[in-house]
Amino acid sequence: MKRVALVLALAGLALAAALFARENVASIVALVLAAGPGLVLAALFHAFPMIANARAWQHLLPASQRPPVRVVVLATWVRESVNGLLPVARIGGEVVAYRIVRRNVTDGSEAAASLAADMAISLLSQAAFALAGVALLVAGGRTAASAGQVVIAALSLVPLGAGFVFVQRAGALSALTRIVDRLFAGKLGFLHGASVRFDEALRGIYDRRGDVGACFAWQLAGWLLGAGEIWLALRFLGEPRSLLDAVAIEALIQAVSSAAFIVPGAIGVQEGAFVVIGALLGIDGATALALATARRLRDVIVFIPGLAAWQWGELRRAAPAER
Repeated sequence: MKRVALVLALAGLALAAALFARENVASIVALVLAAGPGLVLAALFHAFPMIANARAWQHLLPASQRPPVRVVVLATWVRESVNGLLPVARIGGEVVAYRIVRRNVTDGSEAAASLAADMAISLLSQAAFALAGVALLVAGGRTAASAGQVVIAALSLVPLGAGFVFVQRAGALSALTRIVDRLFAGKLGFLHGASVRFDEALRGIYDRRGDVGACFAWQLAGWLLGAGEIWLALRFLGEPRSLLDAVAIEALIQAVSSAAFIVPGAIGVQEGAFVVIGALLGIDGATALALATARRLRDVIVFIPGLAAWQWGELRRAAPAER
């Protein structure tokens, strides 16, 4: 798997390099440098989508064990940082976030189930957001043959999210471990028991329709707030656009990046998506790539400190054990 990730990362780097080489690299660098302080502000704006996503996840945790929002914000920050910067196929961040929240939740099954449900619901909320982005392009008459792949990426999230929720509600994990346990002559009963508790916790979450609805609404708010980063970055890059254009760009960029989750950091894929979507909106290639660079700058400014916070927390917890 590591070799596959490495090959995909190298291929992505090659694609990104080709895109930048095709444009005037000097003009891209000049745009980014001129907008420097503004792009830092746009990057820091990402705190608002993270808080919204944390509130969404918080609603899925049992009310009696619900951690304070600061804990869930920290877990969300670290989760996005790990998934955004490390070659973990957007899974490692969930494991780390679970460890952070688990210390504040009595029942580990509830913590794990809340995270699984959050991932499933996020696919549906992202699908809704992506379809809104497609609708904005169509409404503005901005259609082209090159938009087909972007639309497919957006639409693919709908059955994926719905299937994920269906499998979770059906108790697929406990059914699978029951079969495995039988194959091993009952020696894995502990695993089946844990999966049963996990599935029960998941069903309990989906039975709380108010909390599920609140989670979906907060996630959608998070996606919309993410468009604020695009809106700010474009203004500082000298290409002011409407909020609707910013929503369309963010919606489709997120859809493409999610579809390319197997590529570490969506390297190359994300840059290509900025160029394609920018072209649909009449944004020249140099500015589109400067905007893509601003997104990478966001990752550095926000996510590297997130990784540092995670490691600092791990060292603090390890220190008492060493004494």
